[in-house]
Amino acid sequence: MCCHRPHAVTWFSVDVTVLSLVNGAPGCAPRTPVLACADALRAGGATVELVDAVDDAGIDAAVASGTRLVVAADTDSQVRAVLRRAVRRLAPPPSSRPDDLPGDRTVPDLPPLAVLPLAQRPDLIRDLDLPAEPTAVAAAVLGGRVRRTDLLRHDGGGVTVNGVRIGGGDRPWRGQIALDDLVLSDGSEPVITCVVANAGGYGRIDGLGMCEPDPADGRLDVAVAVPFVHRGLVKRRTRVEVRRARGRAVAITPMAEVPHLDDGTVSDLNRKRTWWMERAAAGWYVPDSA
Repeated sequence: MCCHRPHAVTWFSVDVTVLSLVNGAPGCAPRTPVLACADALRAGGATVELVDAVDDAGIDAAVASGTRLVVAADTDSQVRAVLRRAVRRLAPPPSSRPDDLPGDRTVPDLPPLAVLPLAQRPDLIRDLDLPAEPTAVAAAVLGGRVRRTDLLRHDGGGVTVNGVRIGGGDRPWRGQIALDDLVLSDGSEPVITCVVANAGGYGRIDGLGMCEPDPADGRLDVAVAVPFVHRGLVKRRTRVEVRRARGRAVAITPMAEVPHLDDGTVSDLNRKRTWWMERAAAGWYVPDSA
């Protein structure tokens, strides 16, 4: 009689923090996707802590914990808030730049994140092809496979994951737009909108194809839409020219205050701002099959 020995099973202990960003005092019951993801993580052998962050200090504590981090989010801006604090914590001052930091980077590799959609699905899920269902997110975190993508920083102290749109609608604006050494607008002509893109969420604006960004090519995409009016004998026609370029850094100086949308967050831009590329600085937990 032949006896087959059972295969030995090896368990790896994984510590995971599921971070929720909340307004006001914490204490509300965890959302259903958070509970489902936590259950799947625990079923896979992980130790799980559910954390509500009401301010930057709460985010900082989660980032500094050293655990695998899941960000429960409805929007890109919530994910961006976590990455912004990670950059603030890890970016070395220029005077203490480590020798092993690549020449085209100002920050080391940031801790990888998983993104767990809540009531709404952040655009990053689609644009970076990340898992979306709670069990799939848990499986990616347990598997530990990380895909690295680019990240944008700007001189206002923030970061951009997906992209930026400056201006738009029926109110053209004027400003200087320079990508590396290439001038895309010198401020003498109206601009309908300008896009600074890292991922696909800002590749198409109001039905107009602006650019086709690749979030892992080490370059940011800039597209500037400029109107041109053709006056005929009977009527005039307006066509739109889109100027496109890729590079390392872009400086935009509006001549007057202009609205801008940065990873879904609306504000006004009234001074020069420079965005630059941090190649492969961000990391995301993805399925083993990705």
